[in-house]
Amino acid sequence: MQPLLVKDIRNLLQGELICGSELWKVRDAIYYKRQDLTKRYTLIFVSRSDSINWGEINNKGPSLVISDLPASELKKALSDTTVIKVNNLVQAYWKFIEYYRGLFHIPVVTITGTCGKTTTKDMIKHILSKDRNVQASISSQNEPRRSFPYLMGIDEKTDAAVFEHGLGNSGNIKHQCMIYQPTIGIITNIGVHHLDGCHNLEGYIKAKSEIVDGIKKGGTLILNADDENTKKVPLQSFKGKIIYFGSSTRSDFRASTIKFSKNGMDFLLHFKNKTYKAFIQGYGEHQVYNALAALAAVNEIGMKMEEAISRLASYKNMTRHLEVSSGIGGSTIIDDTWTNNPTSVEAALKVLDSIGKGKNIILVLGDINRLGNFEKKYHREIGSMVAKRNIHTLITIGNKAEEIAKQAARDGTKANVHSFKDVNGIMDILDPILNRHAILLIKGPMSSRSMIEFANRLKMDT
Repeated sequence: MQPLLVKDIRNLLQGELICGSELWKVRDAIYYKRQDLTKRYTLIFVSRSDSINWGEINNKGPSLVISDLPASELKKALSDTTVIKVNNLVQAYWKFIEYYRGLFHIPVVTITGTCGKTTTKDMIKHILSKDRNVQASISSQNEPRRSFPYLMGIDEKTDAAVFEHGLGNSGNIKHQCMIYQPTIGIITNIGVHHLDGCHNLEGYIKAKSEIVDGIKKGGTLILNADDENTKKVPLQSFKGKIIYFGSSTRSDFRASTIKFSKNGMDFLLHFKNKTYKAFIQGYGEHQVYNALAALAAVNEIGMKMEEAISRLASYKNMTRHLEVSSGIGGSTIIDDTWTNNPTSVEAALKVLDSIGKGKNIILVLGDINRLGNFEKKYHREIGSMVAKRNIHTLITIGNKAEEIAKQAARDGTKANVHSFKDVNGIMDILDPILNRHAILLIKGPMSSRSMIEFANRLKMDT
């Protein structure tokens, strides 16, 4: 955080100094109870509904408390705490955010999408970080409550920022955009997820579309030209620049001649009547789409395409994202336990179609969560996708995933089908068939520690 003088903050918020000194600078800011107080010189927004532990705050002092609690409560502050009373905490909070974000005239990229958010974000950060100081969200920790601390991570040394949007319910992306005020917004794709919070696919598309109005005036929107649900995003109100990526002729950043190569994907990039050879680590056509979105963003920031493509080639794909390893008995294990939704399952199956040729394909599929009333529908659709393929063994884990097995059997799959409630007993099925002729894909929700640990066991040679 860029240090700010307490007196200047009081003037900004038109607050009343209850106690303490205002002639020092804050170096961090949190919202009490939403983020942990870990540092000295911290500004703390405290709402009327919060019970204050004054001792805790004082021990991390000097601290600055901003609150609309009654003055009688605020006067309980201890010696190393400064207190400013405001009329309305919510208004003060947003006024502070507006002021702080306005201090920095830098490119801020935010990303939403059903799949590829974290990968695209990390690609952008990787490409830019060689000669720029980049503030970015951590891994896939993208919940709305983290947005304020991420914004506070921007300071006078920051050259660019890139964040991904979390979506659990409608309104989440709108809220985050109000904090980040992005200059560039990206929608990687829109599949099916979080239907419990958005009610149905139409509600989910609408929630994703919140990024359109969240981009700062004159900003840029980067969209997947080939994604059917993204085409349903209303753009009439958007007055900025729109850039498309994909493999269709509509794309400003167009990929062709996409090929699997060692550890990744080769492709040709067509941009502004020029053609470039490019490579990205990680398997799958979807990985190329992530790369196209990242290249579009960094080019919009001002990087030359040749340099961006060169830096992209050294990007290392994230763990548990279709991560290929040697496994038990000389088998090949594909660990895709980072996340689980119908879109990512389909992408993983397409990768298997290419790298699984001539192998005995084994699928280990876990529950897909957050599908609301459409839970059985989408699990069954995956079962039908599986049944169309030449699969040796299908194993499902969990009550929801059992629908995949049932539908695959109904559709006449030739695979040996097994359903388990948990990982116990699965090795009895796998031990005899894990050999150099086998390739196993394991895919489950990141909330399932047991599936993640089971995937690691499969990668251990015995």
